[in-house]
Amino acid sequence: MDYQVIVIGAGPGGYPAALRASRMGARVCLIETGQVGGTCLNRGCIPTKALVESASAYRRVCRAGEFGVETGPVTLNYGRVRSRQSEIVTRLRTGVQFLLERSKIDLLQAQGRLAGRNLVELVYQDGRTEQITGDQVILATGSEPLLPQSLGYDGDVVISSTEMLCQEALPETLLIVGGGVIGCEFAGIYAAMGVQVIVVEAQPTILPSVEEDLARKLQTVLKQRGIILKTKTRITAVTRDGRQARVSLSDGAETIADRVLISVGRSLNTAGIGLELAGVETSNGSVVVNDKMETSVPGIYAVGDITGRALLAHVATAQGVAAAANALGVERTVDYSAVPGCIFTYPEIGSVGITSREAKALGIPLKTGKYPFIANGKAQCEGEGDGFVKVLAAADTGRLLGMHIIGPHATELIAEGALAVRWGLTLTQLNDTIHAHPTLSEALKEAVEIAVGA
Repeated sequence: MDYQVIVIGAGPGGYPAALRASRMGARVCLIETGQVGGTCLNRGCIPTKALVESASAYRRVCRAGEFGVETGPVTLNYGRVRSRQSEIVTRLRTGVQFLLERSKIDLLQAQGRLAGRNLVELVYQDGRTEQITGDQVILATGSEPLLPQSLGYDGDVVISSTEMLCQEALPETLLIVGGGVIGCEFAGIYAAMGVQVIVVEAQPTILPSVEEDLARKLQTVLKQRGIILKTKTRITAVTRDGRQARVSLSDGAETIADRVLISVGRSLNTAGIGLELAGVETSNGSVVVNDKMETSVPGIYAVGDITGRALLAHVATAQGVAAAANALGVERTVDYSAVPGCIFTYPEIGSVGITSREAKALGIPLKTGKYPFIANGKAQCEGEGDGFVKVLAAADTGRLLGMHIIGPHATELIAEGALAVRWGLTLTQLNDTIHAHPTLSEALKEAVEIAVGA
């Protein structure tokens, strides 16, 4: 069967690409081995955020007395937490499937791999194979948790984020290998639910790529919440001990944990998709693309994690939409200058633009402003005074180059920073913009005002 556009992978890069191509009038085929929505919807962003909200609700009810609300004993029904998580994922997945059906996109449940420039081979679960042709092909096969053999992964006691999201009961102790975004999010979730959490990170600090004083602030808060953080520490051995794991650390310590969660990065799904057969160029395991998301082979595009640009669902979506447009003759590129990063810890982190460390490495003189949420009226009313807003601007022009927030609703507030960085707004322009009172967004304006006066 012939198509104008074939998309391999129905995650946050693939299905938006298919939808955009269909809306542009193309005959589209979307190939997926599992469930539509990919890792983000089924095993990542959405199920973890459902857990975050349950943990947040539990934490808030436990603090109800601070707000003058008297309650009886508060308990956590983890079974209901899990069922709510599943309901949300199912509802959203059904919505994606509806959009695909309404757009008359052929969804094929099979493994897709390149068999040539315009040729895609399908391998079905029952072993059947079939070949289809497409004028243009978009690869969106995503990534999976990186699981070094030395860490003893068994999918039972030593697990990845995929299995962690499927646990039927809360462990008493959880050791997390890796203090990056995924590790810190899971640490906050399960510590809030009463689990004893240990985070082991080889770097000197957690979240090594985040603005340094935000990472330090989160590290302090996590310790205050009873999470044990072991930085500059490596795992030297992991062995099964019945239904637990015995973990040896580079500092000589040994600990027993009910579950060991490996969160040390992602492995790109580039193997077995026919890249070599089609002559698609790769570099360090990722697919090489130009600014139109086209690979070294004309007519074959790649989007999402496999490009190695930024392993974020919203970047994958932007790339998918751009690839579909370019595949059908409408020129479109992706601007990576203002990609917001969101970390759903407690407190939340939202960042966009360059960090202080990056500015220093590039030799860019900065004007900076920093304002604490403890001084913000709305934050005080919400009982969420932890954290601050930090802005970075070019010293000569005042153009905003970066905004970094740790505090209440940081993942929502960062949208203003992304807009300002993307369109080159200056500190003066932001300072002259009236922000409503009393709101958390006033903290952004206060940080800008401090920078203007610096």
